[in-house]
Amino acid sequence: MGNTEKYRGKTGISEALLTAPSFFWLASFFVVPSVLIFAISFKISNSSGGIGDIWTLETWSGLLRTDYLAILWRTVWVSAAITAICLLLGIPVGYWIARQRPGVRYWYLLLVIVPLWTNFLIRIFAWKIVLHPDGFLRSALVYSGIISPDTFLLNNIGSVIAVSVYTYLPFAILPIYAAAEKFNFGLIEAAADLGASRFKAFASIFLPGIKRGILTAVLIVMIPSLGSYAVPDLVGGIDGEMLGNKIAQRVTANRNLPEASALAAMLTLIITLPIIFLIAGKGGKILLNARRAGGDK
Repeated sequence: MGNTEKYRGKTGISEALLTAPSFFWLASFFVVPSVLIFAISFKISNSSGGIGDIWTLETWSGLLRTDYLAILWRTVWVSAAITAICLLLGIPVGYWIARQRPGVRYWYLLLVIVPLWTNFLIRIFAWKIVLHPDGFLRSALVYSGIISPDTFLLNNIGSVIAVSVYTYLPFAILPIYAAAEKFNFGLIEAAADLGASRFKAFASIFLPGIKRGILTAVLIVMIPSLGSYAVPDLVGGIDGEMLGNKIAQRVTANRNLPEASALAAMLTLIITLPIIFLIAGKGGKILLNARRAGGDK
């Protein structure tokens, strides 16, 4: 027993030393800034554009204004739509690539990754050219009668969703492919032999089998979508404004740092609370199963 406890103690120290740099990095550049943002959100803004000394709740109560609630709702549903579209496109692509021969699938993965080699802003400006009112795409759609002459493809919420899906789709495909690559596709064939249709086998066996990859894809796409600033600013216009744009306006144009901090803190809560509840729910299930197993014994 003594040797076992000594070994566990050495292992625990080794793990702590390995974890310390990552923990210090997260604490320094995530936890501390987040705490400062929450603290500043309860301050007032002074006339010079700085942070006052008085603590107040007025900044948070001001977030209940109709225009803020409308932008908040737009941010949430647009981010959810972007995530859903990326999943609808990423799951079939990840499945198809994983079914290819090993020597070929890496070339398809390369095609997925290649757009990421180009600067993010350059890709957005390229989309501005594509969606421009005098661009080839709109002219072709108007000429073919698909859209009316008074329909514009730029500076609306649709352009924000389209460009965001293009931007984040590779980040959805990669974790889904990583999970699909480890999946035993013989299970789908076995389900087909037992009478299940191709779609039913795909939905009831393949999707649950890659749920970790799907959850990773949801987080990787949803979180940056909620905080997106550049895409709505460059292709969204007034109708495509999201919460990230309001935060930038309060920091730069209005110099209202407490209000910008309150908006950022609200966005942080929107992102972190569902994750905390998800982790707490899983922890509760594990404890419940452990108690049941102990009771059975």
